[in-house]
Amino acid sequence: MRRHLLSSVTALALLVAGLGLFSLRPQAQAPAPVRHVVVFKYKPDATPAQIQQVTDAFRALARSIPGITAFEDGVNNSPEGKNQGFTHVYVLTFENAAARDAYLPHPEHKKFGQVIGKSGIFVDAFVVDYVPHVTR
Repeated sequence: MRRHLLSSVTALALLVAGLGLFSLRPQAQAPAPVRHVVVFKYKPDATPAQIQQVTDAFRALARSIPGITAFEDGVNNSPEGKNQGFTHVYVLTFENAAARDAYLPHPEHKKFGQVIGKSGIFVDAFVVDYVPHVTR
């Protein structure tokens, strides 16, 4: 009985290994994406057109800087009232941390900083970067 059990376990292990479900070799992991969340506070008298101009300039970075895989933007609509005057959210997804690190000193990112400064409507921002952990 013990010999039969051992043979069955061995056969099962070989089958699982053959299907690629189990491997003793370490598997190469793809670099994790990085989310870069930027939330802006604009002056109360900022017009929708002025804010759109900044948003469009931010969106253009996704087309001009390598490693950005997605760009999202939106306006706070939380009923909790805890946004402390921060109203506009911009989320960039980078292929990995190296792509985010290359973005920060990129000349186009620097130009975008100048656009914000020259707009005259910018008050403050906060930034959070994270590697997403998805639960289903």
